[in-house]
Amino acid sequence: MYRVKNRTKYNVGSRETREHNGVYYDSKLEAGYAAKLDILVNGGAIKSWRRQVTVPLTAYGKQICTYRVDFEITHNDGHIEFVEVKGFETPVWRIKWKLFEAMMNAERPDIELTVVR
Repeated sequence: MYRVKNRTKYNVGSRETREHNGVYYDSKLEAGYAAKLDILVNGGAIKSWRRQVTVPLTAYGKQICTYRVDFEITHNDGHIEFVEVKGFETPVWRIKWKLFEAMMNAERPDIELTVVR
């Protein structure tokens, strides 16, 4: 008899360590960042935040793919910040992030882009 060990994506830890307020995140780092955002909302430093916001990536009027950003933060002054929490950068992520940056800088230069490592 043998036993199969369930592994998580990129070996990021158990589900229990990646949970915050009943929501499971892709990594412990993301769950910790969500906890930090909750503290900032409760303290009045930011207005609100959303997780896993899907943005269509387009070039020359055609949709190429979609990009799912980890967090969208709405600050008290109304400006928006997209935050990507990265523990491990893959080549596919780097390409999508560059396309996302280029598209946001061209279409919405008022949106702040941040990568947390």
